[in-house]
Amino acid sequence: MVLPYRHEPFTDFTDKQNRADYEAALRKVESELGKDYPLVIGGERVYTDENITSVNPANKEQVIGKASMATKEHIEQAMEAAKEAFKEWRKWTAEERAEVLFKAAAIARRRKHEISALMSYEANKPWGQSDADTAEGIDFMEYYGRQMIRLGQGREINDRPGENNTYFYQPLGSGVVIPPWNFAFAIVTGTTVGPIVAGNPVLMKPSENTPVIAYKVVEILEEAGLPKGVVNFVPGDPAEIGDYLVDHKDTHFINFTGSRATGTRIYNRASVVQEGQIHLKHVIAEMGGKDTIIVDNDADLDLAAKSIVDSAFGFQGQKCSACSRAIVHQDVYDEVLEKAIEKAEAYTVGNPGEEDVPMGAVPIRSSLIKLRIILKSGKEKANSLMAGKPMILKAIMSTRLSLRT
Repeated sequence: MVLPYRHEPFTDFTDKQNRADYEAALRKVESELGKDYPLVIGGERVYTDENITSVNPANKEQVIGKASMATKEHIEQAMEAAKEAFKEWRKWTAEERAEVLFKAAAIARRRKHEISALMSYEANKPWGQSDADTAEGIDFMEYYGRQMIRLGQGREINDRPGENNTYFYQPLGSGVVIPPWNFAFAIVTGTTVGPIVAGNPVLMKPSENTPVIAYKVVEILEEAGLPKGVVNFVPGDPAEIGDYLVDHKDTHFINFTGSRATGTRIYNRASVVQEGQIHLKHVIAEMGGKDTIIVDNDADLDLAAKSIVDSAFGFQGQKCSACSRAIVHQDVYDEVLEKAIEKAEAYTVGNPGEEDVPMGAVPIRSSLIKLRIILKSGKEKANSLMAGKPMILKAIMSTRLSLRT
């Protein structure tokens, strides 16, 4: 029997005690900044001379941590460790593997503010967004565990005379997980625990922008009782190990979340059968989108304006669910526009590691370049298309961003 699960609740930061608890978590995380983090290969800690230095995007002098960098030789070691772990891990029952995830969810729940606070530093994610990120990661562990138990029970199918048909789940083998930085706990967790609860060991290559949070996911899974080699932590330079991971003959699947350009590159490379490869690779790719909010003339206009602004500007707009266009009925267009401008002007920018603000810093240099182009284009279009509405431009320019150079 699979017990029902209620989604992990979000923290109410209007509650003084909750705010005090989060501030205490921020202080705890701050006291532990600057540590060195190793590779994890077959359960063993491996430190390398080359490392990724993760810094606070809002304060480049503040080092979050230094993550060891994997080479191709480390990838080979990790793949061998995963293949060895697969021999036993595939034999665990669905219930046994799911129980590891449930224990990990309980550990993450107890450390919820600590995980979220680390995101406020390393990803510069505002408090509420970080809290939701952690809650989603916990939900992933609970959800995939319950789904695997259902899959493990098989499914009743029809037989014809002389036939004995069965429906069962069979693990694939070792695979590669390449998660993004913007959902540094939730998507790292989801793309990792989905394959492992199904019996498949993984090599996790986290984003070079948030390797410390990804390491914490590995720690939690280990504490929950995950056997050695089922998750191997191999951060590194995408130019050196990215294609190598995808191309490897022993990679059975790739779990990827990121840009369309990288996702389609992975699809193309994964379709090539390498020497010694005896299977076809599965690719699960979540790539970029274009999100729209549609406002009809009978909508709650205050809610519509708030939703547009929060979605577009919350967490600096750095997520696939960020609203990039609003389609508004002409009858209410002007009213929604004015309300959105008013709410956008009230937005503040700061360092989520120090205060509860809706917008932090943008950590990636390429984003800086893109934002400058967008702001320039917005200014030109506001002047040419929105003549007589200077507040539009003011709202655009009021969303000042602190940018890592």
